[in-house]
Amino acid sequence: MGWYLLLLVPFIAILWVPSYSGPQPEFSGIPFFYWYQFLWILISAVLTAIVYFATRKDEGVVTNGEGSPVEEYK
Repeated sequence: MGWYLLLLVPFIAILWVPSYSGPQPEFSGIPFFYWYQFLWILISAVLTAIVYFATRKDEGVVTNGEGSPVEEYK
């Protein structure tokens, strides 16, 4: 459950509009409002990957040396 709390971070950061509603500081001529939101897209992707890899279960299938389960359907 703790890992899923990381997914709330970008949600709260984007919903707190007064923190980024101004045009300053600019980054390469792009107002703060736009590059802040774009930065959170990248941060959200990284956080989603972290939560995914931290919470996924072992996906290996034990076949007892008989081959893969796909071969059974051939």
